[in-house]
Amino acid sequence: MAVNLTDLTLPQLEGLKTQLDQEIEFLTSSIGQLKVVQTKYVEAKDSLNVLNKNNKVSLEIYKLVLDLTSSQMYVPGTLNDVEHVLVDVGTGYYVEKNVEDSKAFFKRKIDFLTKQIEKIQPALQEKHAMKQAVIEVMNVKIQQLQQSQQTSQMVGTTKA
Repeated sequence: MAVNLTDLTLPQLEGLKTQLDQEIEFLTSSIGQLKVVQTKYVEAKDSLNVLNKNNKVSLEIYKLVLDLTSSQMYVPGTLNDVEHVLVDVGTGYYVEKNVEDSKAFFKRKIDFLTKQIEKIQPALQEKHAMKQAVIEVMNVKIQQLQQSQQTSQMVGTTKA
């Protein structure tokens, strides 16, 4: 059963607006989190472009500083294998992959996240539109209430 917004009272409309605000905040937050993860995958995929046989010599000479702990302890290191990398596949598991397989893995993750964002976006736009409709109905009801109060005040002063 569909409810017409104009049939709702001001408190009901306010409650609906609050609910829509919460849903909009949740969807916006979800999209933001997905974009953060997507950016990390894009950066990881882009960093693989540095690894190739042409610059292996310069990478072997290049000294790395590895962060081993969360307490900022670093050790020096060198990069010897430019053809294989360890890829974090989630929940603390790492898989050794060659660079091309790693790029394909990151591309699949990026595409998946893009699709999820594209699924959420229309729902977010719909919630914004619903909120705007609720606000418009609330404004109309508030104006009607103010006009009826002014009318009753005018009638009261005229009788006096």
